[in-house]
Amino acid sequence: MCGIAGYGLDDRGASAERALLERMTASIAHRGPDSDGFHVRGPLGLGFRRLAIIDVAGGTQPLYDQSGAIALIGNGEIYNSVELRAELAARGYAFRTNSDIETIANLYAEHGVRAVEKLVGMYAFAIVDGRCDPPKLVLGRDRLGIKPVYYARTARGLAFASEPKAILALDWLPRRLRAHALVDYLVQGYSGGELAAWDGMRRLPPGCTLEWQPGSEPRIQRYWDLPLEADRGPAAPGEVAEWLDRVVRDHLISDVPLGAFLSGGIDSSAVVTSMARALSTPVVACSVGFDEASHDELDVARETARLLGAHHHTEVLRADPRLAVETLPWFYDEPLADPSTVPTYLVSKMARAHVTVALSGDGGDEVFAGYRRYVHDWAENRLRARLGARGRALAGALGRGYPKLDWAPRPLRGKTFLTNLGDAPAHAYFRSVTQLELADARALLGPLAREAAREHDPFTAFAEHYERPRGADALYRAQYADFHTYLPDQILAKADRASMAASLELRPPLLDHRFVERFAPLPPREKVRGGRGKHALREALRGRVRDGVLDAAKRGFDTPLDRWIAGPLAAEVARALESLPAGWIDRTRASDLLARHRAGRENHARALWSLLVLEHWRRRHAVRDDLA
Repeated sequence: MCGIAGYGLDDRGASAERALLERMTASIAHRGPDSDGFHVRGPLGLGFRRLAIIDVAGGTQPLYDQSGAIALIGNGEIYNSVELRAELAARGYAFRTNSDIETIANLYAEHGVRAVEKLVGMYAFAIVDGRCDPPKLVLGRDRLGIKPVYYARTARGLAFASEPKAILALDWLPRRLRAHALVDYLVQGYSGGELAAWDGMRRLPPGCTLEWQPGSEPRIQRYWDLPLEADRGPAAPGEVAEWLDRVVRDHLISDVPLGAFLSGGIDSSAVVTSMARALSTPVVACSVGFDEASHDELDVARETARLLGAHHHTEVLRADPRLAVETLPWFYDEPLADPSTVPTYLVSKMARAHVTVALSGDGGDEVFAGYRRYVHDWAENRLRARLGARGRALAGALGRGYPKLDWAPRPLRGKTFLTNLGDAPAHAYFRSVTQLELADARALLGPLAREAAREHDPFTAFAEHYERPRGADALYRAQYADFHTYLPDQILAKADRASMAASLELRPPLLDHRFVERFAPLPPREKVRGGRGKHALREALRGRVRDGVLDAAKRGFDTPLDRWIAGPLAAEVARALESLPAGWIDRTRASDLLARHRAGRENHARALWSLLVLEHWRRRHAVRDDLA
């Protein structure tokens, strides 16, 4: 895992400056503490920070094709590099190193930008093609968005990097938040899509390439997407387990110590079990427990590790909420309100003491519909169909009039359920992946933000993804939307920043695109059955993983947020609400939320946490008070 950065100037007679490239890469040195490297060709420059994983001695970057005309920097791993190198060698291509990333340079020389279609892996790369006049910049991002790429087209040229802070280091852009991104953040807990939170900056979408030459506009092409049709038939007996073993085995390439995250859940247990089947030495498994019993799965992980004969490293951590205000704002240079950023950073830091590469179970919930919201949404859609138009209208009316009883026992909290029944499927599912209703978010906005974002609705972008697989069942539409929004922009962004903050390479084999293509479109009954998700995966693991793990209730990797807000962070939250720009947030309304939360009348922990994170992100990155 590494960090990439660079820029190109519109002035073809100018030359990129190494000093500027060094400034960009210095801001992301945590992504690659082992070495740096630079390449300048006329108006284009590349900068690189390396975390050495493959060919530790010889794989320094930039790397070049055999002619030397094509320069490459890349972040990630190419799992089919051995096969690709053999094919290229048979065509006469020579290689200077054993680096898997070098494969991309010669592959590009042979196939051009379509080379990316042949890659299996997680990656973000930049190529300077010196065969063109003027030289051409090519960026590529892996299919699922595991590795990030940001870019900005400005009056001077085009800049790119693994993280926004490296682009900001150029001083080409104002340090200004987009008003629409602020609304997205309050509603969803993150800012997603092609537009970054920063004014003037964009994300290269997953499964896309970008081509640019000085004086032109960037050209973006999509080279991959999830199938637009679902229900490809049930998995054959043994097929899920066979594919699981295959993708995990492919993810084991490494010249440095490799291990895995192990929790008490199904996905990490599945990955570690397949690792044990593939390796001739014991798996190195890393698990963390927490002081709060409701959030601790360490005993379950210990038993799984014992049965597999793993070298098990454990640590009971105190999930210090102050990390979110003192440490993490530097690494999360776009605001992210997911409180599990704290334990994810802690487990990454703990694992880095033992390994340089760790496999994770990320992606299992998206592929096999494991989240509880999928189960609820599937049930709601079936009930919605039975109620008919009149019944749905009555349920919606009841939901609008039903009080919001955050403090009440779960059976009495019927507002969301009734509201969902009366709503369209896309809107009902969107509600399950948001933390605030749009009206509540708008009520929190200050006058400047309210005016700038008065017509913006985050649902619009979500609905485009939800409706794209036309003819598919509602469950697959929900998964498809999550693969294009929640997964890359929250889950994978969180994992990338937390692991890279600890200089740890994190690999999610369940997000191998071949695995995703085959099993995400399974029929609904293969995913949701008996009131729970992941049916096909659970049954594939019978006999491999203990029934106690497979049949346990799902527990997220989360934090005791209510206690944090009421306890150790109470004063910090109050100060944050007072110092947020008045144009962004209505401080009076925000303080009223805090008062009602402290009184125990309502639960506003997520909204208050979001405002706390937002303010400390603003301070750490010197964000201007005005909005774009």
